[in-house]
Amino acid sequence: MNYTLKRLVNKAALFTILIACALLSHVTDIFAQAESPKEDDFFKIMTVPVPEDVILEVGGLCLIPDGSLAVTTRRGDIFMVENPTSQHPVFHKFASGLHEVLGAVWKNDALYVAQRGELTKLVDTDKDGKADVYETIYAWPLSGNYHEYSFGPKLAPDGSFFVTLNLGFPDTWWHPKSMVPYRGWALNIKEDGTVTPWAAGFRSPCGISMIDGELWYSDNQGDWVGSGSIMQIKKGAFMGHPASLVWTKLPNSPLKLTQEQFFAKNNPRVEFDKDGKPFKPQDIVNEKYKTEFEEKKEFPDLTLPVVWLPHAILGISNSEIVKIPKGVFGPFAGQLLIGDQGQSMVDRIFLEKVNGEYQGAAWAFRSGFQSGIVRLAWLPDGSLAAGETSRGWGAAGEAAMGLQRLLWNNKMPFEMKAVRAMPDGFEIEFTKPVERKSANDIASYSIESFIYKYHGVYGSPPVSTQQCPIIGVKVSADGLRARLIVKNLRRFYIHNITINGVRDKENYYNLVHPTAYYTLNNIPVGEKLAMAGVSRLNSANKIKKATAVGAKKGTTIKGANTKLVRSVNAIPTYEEIKPLLLKNTCLSCHNANKRQVGPAYADVAKRKYSITELVQLIHNPKPEHWPDYSTPMPPMPQVPKEEARKIALWINSLAK
Repeated sequence: MNYTLKRLVNKAALFTILIACALLSHVTDIFAQAESPKEDDFFKIMTVPVPEDVILEVGGLCLIPDGSLAVTTRRGDIFMVENPTSQHPVFHKFASGLHEVLGAVWKNDALYVAQRGELTKLVDTDKDGKADVYETIYAWPLSGNYHEYSFGPKLAPDGSFFVTLNLGFPDTWWHPKSMVPYRGWALNIKEDGTVTPWAAGFRSPCGISMIDGELWYSDNQGDWVGSGSIMQIKKGAFMGHPASLVWTKLPNSPLKLTQEQFFAKNNPRVEFDKDGKPFKPQDIVNEKYKTEFEEKKEFPDLTLPVVWLPHAILGISNSEIVKIPKGVFGPFAGQLLIGDQGQSMVDRIFLEKVNGEYQGAAWAFRSGFQSGIVRLAWLPDGSLAAGETSRGWGAAGEAAMGLQRLLWNNKMPFEMKAVRAMPDGFEIEFTKPVERKSANDIASYSIESFIYKYHGVYGSPPVSTQQCPIIGVKVSADGLRARLIVKNLRRFYIHNITINGVRDKENYYNLVHPTAYYTLNNIPVGEKLAMAGVSRLNSANKIKKATAVGAKKGTTIKGANTKLVRSVNAIPTYEEIKPLLLKNTCLSCHNANKRQVGPAYADVAKRKYSITELVQLIHNPKPEHWPDYSTPMPPMPQVPKEEARKIALWINSLAK
């Protein structure tokens, strides 16, 4: 064999080995993912048996000192559930004839509940298991609008109560209104009925919660609310929605900002069609938009989200917030859990204070509940009760209502325990030691940041998305922490931190939830990490170089964490398409096989649209094609054409 031929053969062999290594690496990655435990391997959902004659559209949960669980319903009943953690709980009707009870709290041998129009005290004076005293503590005005829900009460450290009041939704439901005082407000109510308006600017504040003596709430996406979030409520604060500002001129208002002042700086987006009829405003893709943090410069009373919960990824109708007690749910004691009604799931939130203000990270925690979660409550055995309902609101779970429990099985999941902001990046704390080689590889991590618009349009797409390059990583000696040096950190932005490549040391498992969303309201001051001793290894760069060399020889090489080359027309599986559906918020309104806010994808497939037609309909929907659905789909031109095409291929594969 001559020298030139021998060199060619050796090079061919080298490329064959490189390709084999890349493929083997890819296969190893597939097996690691396939074998890695999932949510239900650590946290089990148990359904509480409910008597057939009990309609349990749960609106509120409250643990009673004797270990019973008070369950309030949207139908106006209240049940006391004895032995709620057993397989044979006993339901006793405690009260009935109330009006949509959406919360309860126990104080001094009495149950206090929020009805649609009042805070009510219920007492069982003769101890027969039924309330015989129904006392109105305070009644607030009602216009009669269907959406004037009332949430709470929550007990303050001084013994007073807090409630939050939903805005009314008129025919132009995309612009909810405060038609009577104090819709869109939080109220503080004392035992004697004394009322203090506390804060304004709420839209649909279902998740009112008292955490360590501080008042919090979650709101739902809509106009002026780009996505769900959790926020702290302080007296005199403006929480962001302008409808309730019509009452700030009342003499007892702690907030002086008026609706006129707000709309002088912000377009209310009240629009009409060619016939003069009200028209639902749509997102303008290339407009010059405002963000909430920019608006706060104009209106200092505006309160920013502490942690954003990206829409359709971490829920679509966020609800009750609870703190995890010590001794339950493993490594997550002291963190928060929040329910979601629309996606029938629970999220986890880690908080820290930076420059004296709260901020933190959020993850998906447990999905698969049977109905939409409205309320959460801890039970005596350390399990978490989830009160559920979906009537009129729509939920991913197939049941109309229910009461379930979430239990930890004492097995340690491999998760990000916490994410902390650093002056030059983030520190990731893990629940188990990491495999050092994978954790030292920059290619195992990726970070990008984005934000939402602050405008009078229903919701917002993620905007101003930018990559945040990682230039170094330092893993602690015990393998429980990874310090990332990150460029292009942006204050006030949501930072999507994805860790697909790191494996645990013990079993080489991947993370149960590889994506965290950190809201970086403040970047801490302090010493930055010195580059000495920091890993700069990036296997992605080696793969790129090998690919470039291989391309000159007609060879294509794929890396360890990339998918194999597929045909342009190959039909993706649901697991492959799910990240795109989440990213583009498709799952907030659509389910693969059942009707939700919009039609099931299987029903869309039956229409026999072409791939081109489906892509066009994603970018520019035709609501007239689906006259039986009251909520029209908004135009989504922000979905990249290639992603829309993949989604269309998958949808059409569902046709039977």
